[in-house]
Parts: sequence; C-alpha cells; structure tokens
Amino acid sequence: MKKVNGYPFSIGDAAFGSDGRCLLIAEIGTAHGGSLNKAYELISAAKEAGADCAKFQMVFADEIIHPRTGSVLLPGGNVRLFDRFKAVEKDEDFYLYLKEYAEKLGLIFLCTPFGIRSARSLRNIGVTCFKIASPELNHFELLDEVASYKLPTILSSGVSMLGDIERALARFGGNAALLHCITSYPAPEEEYNLRVLGSLQPVFGVPVGVSDHSLDPVLVPALSVAAGGCIVEKHFTLSRTDGGLDDPIALTPEDFSLMAQAVRKVEGKEREEAIDSIASEFGRERVERVLGTGIKTLAPSEKLNYERTNRSIHARRAIRAGEALSGDNIAVLRTEKILRPGLPPDWMERLEGKKAARDIPDGEGVTFDDLTS
Repeated sequence: MKKVNGYPFSIGDAAFGSDGRCLLIAEIGTAHGGSLNKAYELISAAKEAGADCAKFQMVFADEIIHPRTGSVLLPGGNVRLFDRFKAVEKDEDFYLYLKEYAEKLGLIFLCTPFGIRSARSLRNIGVTCFKIASPELNHFELLDEVASYKLPTILSSGVSMLGDIERALARFGGNAALLHCITSYPAPEEEYNLRVLGSLQPVFGVPVGVSDHSLDPVLVPALSVAAGGCIVEKHFTLSRTDGGLDDPIALTPEDFSLMAQAVRKVEGKEREEAIDSIASEFGRERVERVLGTGIKTLAPSEKLNYERTNRSIHARRAIRAGEALSGDNIAVLRTEKILRPGLPPDWMERLEGKKAARDIPDGEGVTFDDLTS
C-alpha cells in the first residue's frame, strides 16, 4: 500500500491516507435531538454532501457531567447542561438502527462513547471503530476499555499538551489516529497552528488530521490536508438554528459539500503546491496565520478550559468528613465552568478507602485538601 502523508488508516475495507485519500467525517453528534427520523435525514444529507463517515455521540448524562455543572445558552434560552444531555439519551437499539442505515448508504458508522457503559453498548452493536473526544483524552479507564477491543480508534487532542497525547496514545499500540483540535466554539482560525500536524505525525507514528470548530467551511479543512493531515472532521447539521448543542458552529449540507470539494481538490497535490493554491484564494498572510509555528501549545482560546473541560475526580453527592471514598461517592467527570477541578483521573484507585478530611460539597472536585493525611 502506498503511504501518503505518512501512514494509512484503515476502517473495514476502506483505507485513508493511502494514495492521498482523506477520511471526511460528518460529526452529527446529537444534532438528531433524539429523533430517529431526523438522524436518518442527517445521515442521508451527509452522504449526499460527500462524507465518508457519519459520526454520532452515545450520551448518558451521568457518564459526562454532574447535575450541578451549570447551564448552556441555546436558541431557546439558558438550558441546564445535564438536562440537555439527558434529553438526548437513547438506548442501544437507536444506535444500531443508525449504524445499519449509515452502512446501507455506504458510510462508515462512527460513534463517541463517554464512559464504560456507552463503550460497551457500542461494542455490543458491532461497531468497527471508535472515536474519543478531546475532554476524554485523560479518562484512562475509558481509554483502557476501548483499547482492549483492538479496534481502530480516532482520538481528538483539543485542550491537551504533548504529555497528555502521549499517555493516551500509548494505550492503543499504534492502532489509532490523532486529530488536532482547538476546544473553543467557534475556534479562531488563526489559532489552529496547522504546521503542528507535520510535527505530531513523526513524533507519535500515527495518521493525523483535524477536528475543526472554525466557521469557514474550506480554509482550515483544506489547509490541514495540505499540511499533512488525512482526516477531517466537521460538525454537521441541517440548519444552524436547529437548537442542537453544536449546531451554531456546524456545517450545513451545502457548506459540507463545499468543504468536501475543496479537500478533494488539494488532497492529491504536493504540500507546497496545495498551500500555494489555497493562498491564491484566501491570501498568503491569512494562510500563514492559520499554519502557525508548528509548536504544540494550548491555543489562547482554550487555555482557560485546561483542567476544566478535561476529566477530574468529583463528588457524586455530598460527602461528610470522615466518610471513606469509593466509586459510590466519587466519579471521573468533566468539570466545566462552575465546579472546582479535582485530582486527575489516575488517582481514582489511590483514593479508594481514603477518608474525607472535611465535608466535600455535592459535585465539587476532590482535592488533596479534602483528604486525611
């Protein structure tokens, strides 16, 4: 197999990164709003728009956040985030139907689990690959569970440092691909630093690509391919006013089609030739800002999210001073904006049986100060 952009990435019978072919992922997520018919409509639209893959999220709210996490502003007003996740919880059969429909149309079915329950449910319906979202890059219990399935896995790396990426990828033994990402909605295009793709690939020895949250349908996706990527993921919606969590920054079918055409246009070109062709359309100065330095750092727009969007150890309920800690009263959750961050997820086993030195409020992160000496 000819290797272009470094390494091929295979899912089933499809190989990407070989002969210049890129994997285009329509990240539908929860844009279906819990409706099977709308999900079918989204899959069909993704196929027509040029996607190779229809991606979803298997959501169980208590695997992701605590009920006290806070609210999110949506077109209908402020909505409690936990309630929003609860509203799109669906059973295993729902995702099995989506998988069968996507594969009937010739698309790869991809889905993100957020905990052990969702990972095992996806394995039960026979998925051929997995996707790990950026905030779960340090959810080591989940990573180890998914890695044990020995299936190709794509990991996003927003709001992460090189050490975070290294610890996550080490679990997959090379059976993985890595997506560069900026965890900001929308993400400023000038912060994408796409030259980092040429650094990440040889360092970690896996195919690379981009999960793009910027608003332009063409610039970052096409330039990421020119910079060495072979996977492009973009949020997908029927309308940016539909009310889904990610709909405001998602691509409509028309815009996704523009993106697909632009990527296919540059994917077979030599790197400098591809960059020059994009610069002729968007301007050299703008293109250079998006390409950046190639040095992996947290983007300015995501610095405040580090250790908050990621996972840490939180109290499932109020914990009284002197009470022993266990899986019954602590969990690895996203912190988000309101709650205080806790200890890193790899402290879970070490906390088992430790006693609380003081009362720990419901939902708050568990810190060193909360532990008896």
